[in-house]
Amino acid sequence: MAKIAGLTIRFVTYSEISRLSGADRIKKVLDIILENKIVILQGRLEPTEETSLMQSTMALVGRVKNFRGVELAVINPEKNQGVFDKFRSGLANAISKGRDGLTIIGPATIVKQIKRDPSKVELMLRK
Repeated sequence: MAKIAGLTIRFVTYSEISRLSGADRIKKVLDIILENKIVILQGRLEPTEETSLMQSTMALVGRVKNFRGVELAVINPEKNQGVFDKFRSGLANAISKGRDGLTIIGPATIVKQIKRDPSKVELMLRK
């Protein structure tokens, strides 16, 4: 966990959530976000889990004081790879069961926008 000028970033390893059901993964992430912390998740959620997370956050808007939703970005490994790199990435992807990459999720009250491109990620915060 890192603190930057009152900002808390919580890194969640995949092993920390791997044995949880999809609903429990979403609950764990939401519990952290409702504490006004930014989550950096090793790997990524299943597409159905991402959809469920968005539905859950939309249901909380207006019901939880000062909660305005979340900003979410998934960063995948570079796609423009040579043959050996593609093989290595494919093997790593098979071992990690498609959980390669990184997911950043933050409360919309703190995170204004997440921009990403192949060389960097910009997390713009609200003032």
